Amino acid sequence: MKNMKFPTAQTILLIIAALVTLLTWLIPAGKYDTLVYNKDTNNFTQASIEKSINLPATQETLNTLSVKIPLDKFTEGDIYKAINIPNTYKKLESRPQGILEFIKSPIKGIIEAADIIFLVLIIGGLIGIINSTGAFDAGISWLANALKGREFILIILVTTLVAIGGTTFGFAEETIAFFPILVPVFLAAKYDALVGVACIFIGSSIGTMCSTINPFSTIIASDAAGISWTTGAFGRVLMLVSCLAICIIYILRYASRVKKDPTKSIIYDQQQQIAALFGNTSTETIKFTSRLRLALFVFAMCFAIMIYGVVFLEWWFVEMTATFLVGSILIGIITGIKESTFVDTFVKGAADLLGVALIIGIARGITVIMADGLISDTMLYYASDITNGMNKGVFASAITGIYAVLSFFIPSSSGMAVLTMPIMSPLADGVGVGREIVVNAYQYGMGLFYLVNPTGLILASLAIVKVGYNKWLKFIMPLFITLIVFTLLVMTISVYL
Repeated sequence: MKNMKFPTAQTILLIIAALVTLLTWLIPAGKYDTLVYNKDTNNFTQASIEKSINLPATQETLNTLSVKIPLDKFTEGDIYKAINIPNTYKKLESRPQGILEFIKSPIKGIIEAADIIFLVLIIGGLIGIINSTGAFDAGISWLANALKGREFILIILVTTLVAIGGTTFGFAEETIAFFPILVPVFLAAKYDALVGVACIFIGSSIGTMCSTINPFSTIIASDAAGISWTTGAFGRVLMLVSCLAICIIYILRYASRVKKDPTKSIIYDQQQQIAALFGNTSTETIKFTSRLRLALFVFAMCFAIMIYGVVFLEWWFVEMTATFLVGSILIGIITGIKESTFVDTFVKGAADLLGVALIIGIARGITVIMADGLISDTMLYYASDITNGMNKGVFASAITGIYAVLSFFIPSSSGMAVLTMPIMSPLADGVGVGREIVVNAYQYGMGLFYLVNPTGLILASLAIVKVGYNKWLKFIMPLFITLIVFTLLVMTISVYL
């Protein structure tokens, strides 16, 4: 038994894909009708399995369909995806997925996730180029010396900044770019790789969990629930501050133990392997030439431009990927890398993150199986039925738990919002609570499970630093349980205030 190793992330996801394939044989198929606004023709399209019909884009149409959302949320582009229409769920002929569909699912997933996969590969090439110049090693050495004796500031600063990104514009997939960059900094500060992973991933998770002005969760969910995004905003800000404080204290305590005694690290047996993966993490002084400073400046600007583009210019994966590609070429020119060497180094860097790209594709393949098997809407239908006649305090906790479970099957925050909110938000009316409770339950339920959700980004994040999922679970579980208890307590109390 001692020689048995925990499965790799790819194997874990394939096992989950096989189990989900089995579920398509056990869970009845079903689907809600969907409604989407067509900007070009200024009308709605109501689609079912059998047919699609065009309807006038009026508030009367929405009222007739029991969609309690103002018309301008559609016409102004706040809701741009198809939403589920309440009371339209129909059981359908079973569509079980077989062995062939299971085999094809990772390929379909890779094709569907091509945008983020190419982003990851180009980032890998960029990391390969900057590492080959020695600029990154020089920068890390300088930063480690500058923070000597005050390394804990790094933990507070990184976790807080990433959380701010999460709460404002849904900083999640973009964090993949930061693991190869920041983890070596934490290693140089005499922490372990888990501290670096925790600061980035937990910071992002708590930020998105307690989203305040995030258009991909708070705003789109509030719009789909028919309420203003400012309703309940004060409570979400308090939740953000509280959960962030809990997480930072937890990470600081673990980091302090590791710094005092490296054998206390959960990944102590991988210390040399991870150090070798990220090259030089010592604090010896390396000459920081003007060329290396300029190369690092271009490297940093790639991320600054990416963030600016996402927040202000409505950029998405194509523009982000192009930014990193141009950055790689500029760094190559600045540091005088030969063209053939540049190409070889870039390709090798991309290859180093190929495993991460495959994880993202396989995870997306799981959602393909569920969509093709028509079981996602069935689970939503029965989940909404569970809460009928509940006490409002129990309702708040139950709906949070339901969203945590649903997030395994629908890991996209915007996808979850538009698919579930028209169905789930009216349940709040029935138990006498505000619809913002359902919006909060959606955010907190998804955010909590995101910390351990294998169909989310955690496996891809861990793969970058070669840390096993079992090691992450051992690290996160005490914090995970603490956050669950705290969140359910807050949700229960909030309905009585």
